[in-house]
Amino acid sequence: MNRISLKPLAVVAALILLWALAPFGTVPAGYRGVMTTFGSPGAQVLSEGIHFRVPLAQRLNLVNVSIQKGEGEGDAASRDLQTVHTRVALNYHVLPEGAVSVYRDLGNEPGQRIILPAVQEAVKAVTARFTAEELVAKRTDVRDQIVAQLRERLARHGVAVDEFSIVNFNFSKSFNDAIEAKTTAEQLKLKAERDLQRIEVEAKQRVAQARAEAESLAIQRQQVTPELIRLREMENQRLAIEKWDGKLPNVSGGAVPFINVKQ
Repeated sequence: MNRISLKPLAVVAALILLWALAPFGTVPAGYRGVMTTFGSPGAQVLSEGIHFRVPLAQRLNLVNVSIQKGEGEGDAASRDLQTVHTRVALNYHVLPEGAVSVYRDLGNEPGQRIILPAVQEAVKAVTARFTAEELVAKRTDVRDQIVAQLRERLARHGVAVDEFSIVNFNFSKSFNDAIEAKTTAEQLKLKAERDLQRIEVEAKQRVAQARAEAESLAIQRQQVTPELIRLREMENQRLAIEKWDGKLPNVSGGAVPFINVKQ
């Protein structure tokens, strides 16, 4: 009876021991595995799935190879010695074939060990090539140069740059006021130039209108003849007769222009 009752306990103990020793490890999606034997990483990169390991001697370590996002901000100096506070965002991922290098050389912390310092250095180096105004006007060029530096440096450590964005540039209050004043002056200048163009166009229109009217009057004078004048007089007399109601005008005081003679 004792032997029979001990068998379930032995099975349970074996399962617990098997679970504790865990001779198998799993690499989930978006990760790569690095097997270490007594702390020493192997050269093979383990893909997603189940992998055998020697209990107590080996350990399966996971390296994230999915796209990750990092944000940071810092101060830099432009070419014209203006202080620029920059906020940037970076999307990156560890190259699957570089998982062992990231685990061994960067302690599986690429963000803190290499990415953050590389971003700060690249932003400062590129910012110093442009004036403060150019940083705003040539924002795309600034971003492209920063990305080029980051890709070159991070690729050596098994990290790829997916996207890089300059979230914001902040300048000193005095510089912002100077930019605003310059923008206002340029807008006023542009408005004055447009007003001048409008005045010139209107003046040309008036000259053209006056010239047309003068030419029209000259043509009319050429067309006026004595016969046309007599014809116009006859038309005016006819219109006056048609409008007359047959009554003589009443005149008060002075001489009587008309005398009614009764028959």
